Amino acid sequence: MIGQRVKVKTEEQIAAEQAWYGSEKVWLVHKDGFSLATVVKTEDGSLPEGKVKIKLEHDGTILDVDEDDIEKANPPSYDRSEDLASLLYLNESSVMHCLRQRYGGNLIHTYAGTNMVVINPLSTPSMYSEKVMHMFKGCRRDDSAPHIYSVAQSAYRNLLTTRQDQSIVLLGKSGSGKTTNCQHLLQYLVSIAGSTGKIFSAEKWQAVYTILEAFGNSSTAMNTNASHFSHVVSLDFDQAGQVASASIQTMLLEKLRVSRRPEGESTYNIFYYMMAGADSSLRTELHFNHLAENSAFGIIPQSKPDDKQRASQQFTKLQAAMKVLGISGEEQKALWLILGAIYHLGAAGATKAGRRQFARHEWAQKAAYLLGCTLEELSSSVFKHQAKGLQHSTSFRGAQDDGGQGDSSGSKVTALECLEAMASGLYSELFTLVISLINRALKSSQHSLCSLLIVDTPGFQNPRLAQQQRGATFEELCHNYTQERLQTLFHERTFVQELERYKEENIELALDDIECSTSRSVAAIDQASTQALVRTLARTDEARGLLWLMEEEAVQPGGSEETMLERLFSYYGSAQGENKGAGLLLRGEKPHLFLLGHSHGTNWVEYNAQGWLSHAKHNPAAQNAATLLQDSQKKNISGLFMGRASGATVLSGSIAGLEGSSQLALRRATSMRKTFTTGVAAVKKKSLCIQVKLQVDALIDMVRRSRVHFVHCLLPKAEAVGGGGEPRVTHGESPDSGLMTLDVGLLRAQLRGSKLLDALRIYRQGYPDHMVFSEFRRRFDVLAPHLTKRHGRNYIVTDEKRAVQELLESLELEKSSYHMGLSRIFFRAGILSKLEEQRDVKTRRNISLFQAACRGYLARQAFKKRKIQDLAIRCIQKNIKKNRGVKHWPWWKLFTTVRPLIEVQLTEEQIRGKDEEIQQLKQKLERVEKERNELRLNSDRLESRITELSSELADERNTGESASQLLESETSERLRLERDMKDLQTKFDSTKKQMESIEMEVMEARLIRASELNGEMDDDDTGGEWRLKYERAIREIEFTKKRLQQEFDDKLEVEQQNKRQLERRISDLQADNEESQRNIQQLKKKTQRLTAELQDTKLHLEGQQSRNHDLEKKQRKFDSELSGAQEEVQREKTLREKLAREKDMLTGEAFSLRQQLEDKDLEVCAVNLKLDQLEAELQDLNSQESKDEASLAKVKKQLRDMEAKVKDQEEELDEQAGNIQMLEQAKLRLEMEMERLRQTHSKDIESKDDEVEEIRQSCSKKLKQMEVQLEEEYDEKQKVLKERRELESKLLSAQDKVRSGDMETEKRLRKDLKRTKALLADAQIMLDHIKNNAPSKREIAQLKNQLEESEFTCAAAVKSRKSMEVEIEDLHVQMEDISKMKQALEEQLSRVQREKNDVQSRMEEDQEDLNELMKKHKAAVAQSAQNLAQISDLQAQLEDALKEKQEVQEKMQSLQSQLEFQEQSMVEKSLVSRQEAKIRELETKLEFEKTQVKRLESLVARLKENMEKLMEERDQRSSSENREKEQNKRLQRQIRDTKEEMGELAKKEAEASRKKHELEMDIESLEAANQSLQADLKLAFKRIGDLQAAIEDEMESDDNEDLINSPPGRRRYCFSRSDDEEEEEEEKEEGGAAQGSYHSRFRYGSQIKDDDSEDRPYETTS
Repeated sequence: MIGQRVKVKTEEQIAAEQAWYGSEKVWLVHKDGFSLATVVKTEDGSLPEGKVKIKLEHDGTILDVDEDDIEKANPPSYDRSEDLASLLYLNESSVMHCLRQRYGGNLIHTYAGTNMVVINPLSTPSMYSEKVMHMFKGCRRDDSAPHIYSVAQSAYRNLLTTRQDQSIVLLGKSGSGKTTNCQHLLQYLVSIAGSTGKIFSAEKWQAVYTILEAFGNSSTAMNTNASHFSHVVSLDFDQAGQVASASIQTMLLEKLRVSRRPEGESTYNIFYYMMAGADSSLRTELHFNHLAENSAFGIIPQSKPDDKQRASQQFTKLQAAMKVLGISGEEQKALWLILGAIYHLGAAGATKAGRRQFARHEWAQKAAYLLGCTLEELSSSVFKHQAKGLQHSTSFRGAQDDGGQGDSSGSKVTALECLEAMASGLYSELFTLVISLINRALKSSQHSLCSLLIVDTPGFQNPRLAQQQRGATFEELCHNYTQERLQTLFHERTFVQELERYKEENIELALDDIECSTSRSVAAIDQASTQALVRTLARTDEARGLLWLMEEEAVQPGGSEETMLERLFSYYGSAQGENKGAGLLLRGEKPHLFLLGHSHGTNWVEYNAQGWLSHAKHNPAAQNAATLLQDSQKKNISGLFMGRASGATVLSGSIAGLEGSSQLALRRATSMRKTFTTGVAAVKKKSLCIQVKLQVDALIDMVRRSRVHFVHCLLPKAEAVGGGGEPRVTHGESPDSGLMTLDVGLLRAQLRGSKLLDALRIYRQGYPDHMVFSEFRRRFDVLAPHLTKRHGRNYIVTDEKRAVQELLESLELEKSSYHMGLSRIFFRAGILSKLEEQRDVKTRRNISLFQAACRGYLARQAFKKRKIQDLAIRCIQKNIKKNRGVKHWPWWKLFTTVRPLIEVQLTEEQIRGKDEEIQQLKQKLERVEKERNELRLNSDRLESRITELSSELADERNTGESASQLLESETSERLRLERDMKDLQTKFDSTKKQMESIEMEVMEARLIRASELNGEMDDDDTGGEWRLKYERAIREIEFTKKRLQQEFDDKLEVEQQNKRQLERRISDLQADNEESQRNIQQLKKKTQRLTAELQDTKLHLEGQQSRNHDLEKKQRKFDSELSGAQEEVQREKTLREKLAREKDMLTGEAFSLRQQLEDKDLEVCAVNLKLDQLEAELQDLNSQESKDEASLAKVKKQLRDMEAKVKDQEEELDEQAGNIQMLEQAKLRLEMEMERLRQTHSKDIESKDDEVEEIRQSCSKKLKQMEVQLEEEYDEKQKVLKERRELESKLLSAQDKVRSGDMETEKRLRKDLKRTKALLADAQIMLDHIKNNAPSKREIAQLKNQLEESEFTCAAAVKSRKSMEVEIEDLHVQMEDISKMKQALEEQLSRVQREKNDVQSRMEEDQEDLNELMKKHKAAVAQSAQNLAQISDLQAQLEDALKEKQEVQEKMQSLQSQLEFQEQSMVEKSLVSRQEAKIRELETKLEFEKTQVKRLESLVARLKENMEKLMEERDQRSSSENREKEQNKRLQRQIRDTKEEMGELAKKEAEASRKKHELEMDIESLEAANQSLQADLKLAFKRIGDLQAAIEDEMESDDNEDLINSPPGRRRYCFSRSDDEEEEEEEKEEGGAAQGSYHSRFRYGSQIKDDDSEDRPYETTS
């Protein structure tokens, strides 16, 4: 699965792994870490459910633990795996164990899928040398070990191959080594990529970081050299892949660290460097001879001698770095002056009470002198402006008019705060100036193609991690917020975009355990309200982030940190009784403290909000710092800051380093400006709090436009940087002295916060590598040469998906290793790298073959050249010999003397003319080059101007949009307030009426009471009656009150009882709910664990399947080899049989020879017997002595004959014996060879049989394991087949219905066709009638137009009727589909539609191929015509040559005749020889002249070719110049047209009024003509109606015949086309008369419904 290098395992390793798998090893997770253990097998029921018995490895302790506390362990071979994604079991403990083992072996880099994990070492290892850099140069990621250089090489390789911007983002805690890794990345890129002219060297970048560390770093409790600003390094690369230019953008600088910082931390390093390393003259100039004992800013010289010496060395190094970057001495002096002024301001201090002024004026005087101003100006800039009060960043309506509010807010600002604001403003301006000077040294005017960004921000800050008992500051919150946003970007790129891409490509991937991003903690900081654009002071209940709350509370009259935190808790705080897991915001132990959970709640940071509202208020002292520096009396200071003020190097006082003249730099600056000028940013961009969000938005937006590579930097332990204390050791495991220790708890928190395990899981389970079909085919078709040969190298593919499928089938990839999407192909991890490796091997082989062919061609050409040279040498030698023969001949001397004098003048004139032409061409070329360079400069200048104007236009457009949004929001707010005011007014009126009615009742009651009293005085009888009524009413009221009170008490008691019951029930339900929640959490954890194990098992199974696939491929390869070996064995058998046959033949021959030998032996024996007899007879004769000499001579003769025969027979026997011996030796050699071949073959067969047996055994084991899965798959397959049969039956029924519907539609269309044809015929008859009876051309044209209008209306009516009928049919079909499985039918219909589209696409491809063949045929015809013309030219030249040859022959004949005449006249032989020599000389001279002529002709041809090339280049340059001039003219015309539009509007209005009057007159005349033609038109309509009725009657009778005779679709098409052609011919005949004045068009559209129900209109136009 994962692309790992295959390593051969030894037998010991295999045995150890088998033993490991035999014993189930697990990790026991506990609070101190994790321990290795072995699961002890127990009987069923001996342990409670959910419990497991394990045995610890280190001490053998047996424990009963929960199943949730153990995790599966990997074999020892995975302990130092280079890629965490390659682990067999992916869990937290295994990942931490692998990281710890690698860290202990000084392997601090580890791959994590596509990301890199780097653990910061305690000591700097020697792994960053130049030799190591060149080891990674040009390597792919899979071929290199994990290293930070590998990330840089991967990004650089992607940049070169894709030409897309790349970025590298470093994530991690403070002190985890992000800045160091950033320097290593830059060093590698600059060293490997190089630059034009070597303007960017490693030394220059080292100088850049020396300056940045001096001005932006300081020592903290977490890090001895911590960065306090975020920066982005941009490297721009040209077409060749070299660094063309570079720049640095900085943001989120901690300005207040100069004057105020946490206890125990230092200020920026530059102050200590300057105080320790300045020489005597610089000290005197800066007034550093006597330093202050205390400072309001806490800037005190270092006391330790070692620290002073180190700071002095750093200052020397800093000055050398500034010289390397080209910062002059005066510019350095300006920097030291500003730093010295900041120090003296701290020494001067400020008063704590009374008037705001400096506490020690002598130090303030020194600061004013260094800044180049007076003490009064400095004091006024710091303190005097405060009468206006602190102004908030956003001006609110109504707030500016209240002057008292400003005074009250201004009185709260102390003198020390004003002084701190001035110091922070000065340092901010100084830091921006330093960044500008650095960018000045890095910028270049070269053209750049794409860029690579490296993002380095301060890491997560947590004082509690460094054992500090303080709350985090606002600056630390900003840095943590930046890290959270980068983590959110990582989550978006790793999870969200991948899942969305899978969803778009219809790839199903089950990932239920992926958690959400860090959006909750980010929202608690920067969430904006929907009313963010509305300028209002009212508090609303809508949730918003901390930054927005700070901005609102800073301008509220009673705003404070307490109210801000209360509102924040009301929006994001957790409910009562909830813990940290429920919410990400908690209250602290003290009022101003609160806790925020970063990194998914794994990093809880306690913040102290005391004094945070001061960060949301603008202090004018900080703004006056820039003015003070620009107005300085010192030229070196004012010159630097005045020049920088003219350019836009700072964006809203936030982002520094926006310089740069290259196109990419301008694009980055425009992108950042757009972030600050769009939407809410246009209104809030000057708010100090909202600037934090906008800066991070600009950073994220710039990074999001590129391909991002993430590097996770991990902190090994907090004690390494934060203080003392022994490192924690895992429980039960002794720390190895050779391993560097790790804080397991800290490492676990960082892994959980970065979500690396989830990223690894989606990397393993998903398809991380993907390519577009066309790109994949073009890149990897070299691996399938048979497809390329079949289609051709540059073939065009219409169906890329099908082509890719064929390519994958030829590559024999495992089906589970890739997935085909809709537009691209997806691969498992490592598969694409394997294909790339195969492609590289194939490409290297092809290149080798190409090189061999080229070398062979060059060798043959060199051989031909040598042959030509040899021939030339022989010719020269021959000519030299000839020359030596005639060298002393007087006539030859005369000829050689006179001939050059004749031609020298002509040759000189020709050379002079050619030289003049060459000089003219050179001058013209120089002039053209000069003009070209000028035009290029002009075009570059115009392009830069256009980009500037476009950026300004975009800014103005964004500003206008923001203003319109602001206006709309204010309008809506005003309307809402008006509605609220109306509602309140109505309520007030109703309340007023109620009050008036109540007052009237009270007045009436008072009058009644007064009348009662008066009545008692006047009449006692009447008063008694009223008194009795009154008393009775009082008694009734009291009784009613008592009764109601009793009822109320009873109800209250009942309700209280119910309440107590409900409370008890609620408490029980809460307990049950908590118990169920705990159970749910446990089950969820168990489910996640089981899911992870299941996924690991699936991946392991897929790995086994891929291995099985590889083994099958090897098996097939082995089978092919085995078949080859068997064929060889068969051939050997045939050879053996042949040899056996030859052996038999030789044996037979030997037997025959033996027979012949035996026969000869018998003959020899017989001869010997005869010899013995003859000797006996001789003895007898000798003894008798009676034989005469004649008989004796006869006997001797016979004896000699017999001896000769014997000798001949002996020689033949010797020859036969030699032949037999040679045959026996050959037989022995053949038998030995056969035996050797038999032995080797038997050995090969035995070894291959052993290999086959081993492979079969392993495959049988794996097949047995997969049989169960195959059975399950078979059952599922049966179910799927059953469903498929059901769907096919439904599809057939649906097709029958669709076919019947098509028949009905066909009938209806046929009727419409005939009706339309009849209408056309009638219309033609009417046209003929009108033409015959036409009084004039104008009336004919009018009648035609009216006829067209009537036909159009008729066609529209027919079309509408057809559309209504089609809609009705569609409704019927839909109703039927709903009742009969609509979804299945639609799927089947879509499949049929796709098949039809495929057929149509094939037909289109065939048509395209036919067109291409026709084009090739035409090109061949044209080429043949050209060849014929060339042949005719060559024939003419050949005839001329023949004529010249005839003339030369005639001359030769005349010379020959003269020679014969001289011979006949008996001339002296010397004269004849001289004539012959002269003839030979003339022939050689003629050949020499011919060669000279040929050489001059070739020279002239070359000069003509050069002239033609120069003319072509001149024409091209002139055309390009003309195009540029035309473009400039076009732009000028557009501008001029834009200016003249307003003037043309008035003219158009006048013309419109005039045309209106003319049209009114024309309308009056046309109305008169219209009335005369309406009668004719009515007659035409009546005829049309009669014809329609007649056609409908005919249609009913002819319907069946048409259906039988021809296919419907083809017949309708042919009829419509033939009618159209007839109408075209007739209209062409009729159009001759009216062509001069009128142009009539008649359209006839018929909708023909094909099998795919598509309407195709056909039009004919005349």
